[in-house]
Amino acid sequence: MINYIKALHIIFVVTWFAGLFYIVRLFIYQTEAQQKTEPEKKILSDQFSIMQKRLWFGITWPSAILASVFGFWMLLQNFTIYISQPWMLLKLFFVGGLWLYHLQTHFIYNQQKISIYKFSSFKLRLFNELATVFLFVIVFLVVVKSSGSLIWSALGLILLTAFVFLGIIIYKKQREKNNWDKIQKEQHEGK
Repeated sequence: MINYIKALHIIFVVTWFAGLFYIVRLFIYQTEAQQKTEPEKKILSDQFSIMQKRLWFGITWPSAILASVFGFWMLLQNFTIYISQPWMLLKLFFVGGLWLYHLQTHFIYNQQKISIYKFSSFKLRLFNELATVFLFVIVFLVVVKSSGSLIWSALGLILLTAFVFLGIIIYKKQREKNNWDKIQKEQHEGK
């Protein structure tokens, strides 16, 4: 029975993360659509709103709840064993952080639903990478089952985060350069 619970937990963790990754991408697209002119802005906004609602309430929320239910069910099966292991306590701490991330994502969803766009697409890209950090940390804790080398783990997490953010900054600069080149080409062709 425990293997079925574990399998369901893993399946819903995967779909939860898939939903978190994609919903923030949709937030980015929705935010960028606000820079378009009509009717393109309205068409894109309407489509992204439909996609966000279906993803958020049809996949992401149910997956988050079911991943947590099956996870805690497994925890309760061997509570005294798991709760005495430092890696599990650390994993539960990061799962709590993941839930805070999920709730912040819900807050952004609610804001965009009423056409409030407080975050730029760049900030949303940075926010999106937090889910990647949670994924790496939680998976490594579960697979390695060690929190003894916390210094190395923290250093690895810092390096991973730095590389991810560096990648986003490089991507932003490349995008700005491509937009600038496109504007220059259009101006040159217009002469």
